Amino acid sequence: MFTLEDDGNSDMLKPETQAPAIPAMLPSADAYVFDIDGTLLVTKDLVHWNALRRAMLEVYEVDGTIAGIQYHGKTDLSILRSALVRTGLSHKQFEDGLPQALDVVRREVERNHRSIEATTCPGIVQLVGLLRSSQKLLGVASGNLERVGWRKVEAAGLDGFFSFGCFSDYCETRSAIFRNAVAYVAEKCGADARVCFIGDTPADVEAARDSRASVVAVASGVFSVEELRACSPDLCLSCCEQLFKRPRA
Repeated sequence: MFTLEDDGNSDMLKPETQAPAIPAMLPSADAYVFDIDGTLLVTKDLVHWNALRRAMLEVYEVDGTIAGIQYHGKTDLSILRSALVRTGLSHKQFEDGLPQALDVVRREVERNHRSIEATTCPGIVQLVGLLRSSQKLLGVASGNLERVGWRKVEAAGLDGFFSFGCFSDYCETRSAIFRNAVAYVAEKCGADARVCFIGDTPADVEAARDSRASVVAVASGVFSVEELRACSPDLCLSCCEQLFKRPRA
């Protein structure tokens, strides 16, 4: 396709600049929504870990940690619950202290956010840049609290790519977070808008299925390709960089 170049003197034609094509293997969608930890980025610090521990100590007077808990794919609320209930704390005691505990987590991460060491996962910068240039709506759906999640995204230099986020501040399950993301996309793009989630855990695949959305599973976190493929995502990748590698002849 060509467009007219108006230089005041001639009607010369120049090629129209077009965005690179989205990889054909990626499910077609109007919006792409990414998990954070293990999908967009990995962190090498203890800022979030220490914030959760501080909340347990300050609010519940329990000197505990999240060590030994399978927290990948879980929300901050469910991680705190698992860590505290195993110490003998009742569910009522947990619920009574939860609002204050979440405030402590937010406060501690905000106080120490400059110490967050975040590295983007392979292929992520290229993928979100391509989707953004293709006019796709981009968001995040994470088990992190909102302030925690955005600070991690910011630390990785990715905050300029995303238009919205759904987090665990008021949702203990990942499925509820994903449903909120689908509802947001429907509000912005119409009821028939297609949503594709990208995540690195079986919980992401399950939550996307519960939301009747397509899902790409990437083994850039702790789960292997084989473990993720067993969950039957629409697409399973070793990492997002695989989208941009030419197949061998």
